[in-house]
Amino acid sequence: MVNNPLIKAWFALLGLSLGSALLTMTPVPPAVMGGGILLLALIKGRVILARYLELAHSPAWLRGFTMVLTGFAVLIFGLYSI
Repeated sequence: MVNNPLIKAWFALLGLSLGSALLTMTPVPPAVMGGGILLLALIKGRVILARYLELAHSPAWLRGFTMVLTGFAVLIFGLYSI
């Protein structure tokens, strides 16, 4: 198996992108689909921050950026729901 964390992160991002694409093909209400896609995008952002930007070595920075991304995602979902 692959031991390189960047390649693992790339496969994770690929899987999350595939999950987003598959979610658009499911017969769910638009609010659920929007929330699901937004959640998957939030997870992808965290993977990028932790692995590609190597913030996994600095938990305080990773937590701070995650809080900002989460707040932004909640704001976007709130505006989308209106």
